[in-house]
Amino acid sequence: MASDGNDTADTNVKQSWRSSVDSKGAFVRKESAFRNWITADGSSGFKSEANRYHLYVSLACPWAHRTLIVRSLKGLEDIISFTVVDWFLDKNGWAFTDQKPKCSLDTVNNCSYLKEIYAKSDPTYSGNITVPCLWDKKTQTVVNNESSEIIRMLNSEFQEFCKTPEQEALNLYPEDLRPEIDGLNSWIYPQINNGVYRCGFAKSQEAYDEAVTGLFDGLDKVEDILSSKRYLTGPNLTEADVRLFTTLIRFDTVYHTHFKTNKKRIVDYSNLWGYVRDIYQIPGVANTVDQEHIMKHYYVSHTTINPYSIVPVGPQLELHTQHNRDKL
Repeated sequence: MASDGNDTADTNVKQSWRSSVDSKGAFVRKESAFRNWITADGSSGFKSEANRYHLYVSLACPWAHRTLIVRSLKGLEDIISFTVVDWFLDKNGWAFTDQKPKCSLDTVNNCSYLKEIYAKSDPTYSGNITVPCLWDKKTQTVVNNESSEIIRMLNSEFQEFCKTPEQEALNLYPEDLRPEIDGLNSWIYPQINNGVYRCGFAKSQEAYDEAVTGLFDGLDKVEDILSSKRYLTGPNLTEADVRLFTTLIRFDTVYHTHFKTNKKRIVDYSNLWGYVRDIYQIPGVANTVDQEHIMKHYYVSHTTINPYSIVPVGPQLELHTQHNRDKL
């Protein structure tokens, strides 16, 4: 299965999306390389402990965004620290800066670029330099850079550290719903999560046409599901919703224009639009969303798509308006 976890750059360095385009001009996402697990009992070699692990994230990246949402929903803000990289992705990759709002220098490893952290973990590493990146301060290594796995660790392996009983009880991947969640993820990822990238990074009409058809078929299918269910599996939020939300919250501000996914906007779907507002208004979610980072990253970093790096003024999304999803 293709990687389900990392943003790419429009540059000539290792993480270039141009190195992931096949002979037909279609974007093919590469798999994540670091796949170790943190476990509550430490049987994996990485035990869940307070203040041991650190996330490197981009507020622009939908894959990294997933980890911040689950970290917040599970009440792990005081347990797992994080550093936000510069929203601008230059030829050297993700950088650290304290000159832009919400970005900061790397106080954990004192590196200038994220690629240096990967090199500290494995000096021979030659793969993509991606976010999210989960770092172990004790063993000085990258534990995992696959967002779909990181959110499952945060969901289940740090239970003793959750702030409240409600956050400890929250289970985004419950046993009885796992087949349904896995089934949803199996088509939402290629059609929607990665589908927007396949549209935006396509280098042929054929590749774009195939990707955009699959994308809107997927959105139509989700719209239908949400006509009778508050969330994808029913009345309760699951990881499938978190994974979908981070794509949908970027759709109208970036993907619709920048990635040419302009058949419809999310605000044009009555159920999807209410669903986005519903999740956004869950306590702890809104403060993980930063449209300035999102828009500036895509529009300024991808110069072959947007050569003058002009950032649009809108759209302005009314995310705090009543959603009425709680009636389902």
